[in-house]
Amino acid sequence: MVKEGYYFGLPLLVLGGAGFLLDWYFIAAVLVFLALFVFSFFRDPDRLIPAEPAAVVSPADGRVVVVTEEENGGRPGQRVSIFLAIWNVHVNRAPASGTITKMEYRPGKFFAAMRARASLENEQNVFTLRTESGEMVFKQIAGLIARRVVSWKKQGEQVVCGERIGLVRFGSRVDVWLPKGAEILVKVGENVKGGSSLIARWPGKREAPQSSGKNAAETEANLISTGKRS
Repeated sequence: MVKEGYYFGLPLLVLGGAGFLLDWYFIAAVLVFLALFVFSFFRDPDRLIPAEPAAVVSPADGRVVVVTEEENGGRPGQRVSIFLAIWNVHVNRAPASGTITKMEYRPGKFFAAMRARASLENEQNVFTLRTESGEMVFKQIAGLIARRVVSWKKQGEQVVCGERIGLVRFGSRVDVWLPKGAEILVKVGENVKGGSSLIARWPGKREAPQSSGKNAAETEANLISTGKRS
């Protein structure tokens, strides 16, 4: 579980315990239930990251709601949008290894994350990632309930495929834009898991040496498992 879970869950748990001591059983039960829900929402399971050097993995758990051709800065490409329901894991992961060359926070509205206009108009963090095969863009997008996008990375930092990079609180959306030539492997309606599900392959990515390890920042493995964020 990420530390945000303790910030939101422990006060509810303490209040619930106090409610039982005061014989406010119904209120106490509701508070304890909410605390358990919060702890579950902020869970952060380890994932096995595909070893394939050309892999582009899902940056989030959820359901694919859009696969479409789309230009970005005048460049032809394709966008994959993933909707995160309130019961999904909300920790986001890097879709590929590379350097974050640009990170932009865009304040915005809070339309339901499944709506098409959410990709353009909702509050979001936009990451530009330079990889060995080219440049991709991915977004953390707030939804109707989610009111904050959180990034644990900064511009200029390097990331490894599948590494934890942030989270969006409660229902939300993640977009990945890939340039023309990338092979999209998912379709609308599919369920994906952050860090472990392949959503695309880069063309012509050169082979990389493989090793195993638990810390995401140190692994490029046959199957790697990223470590917990402190």
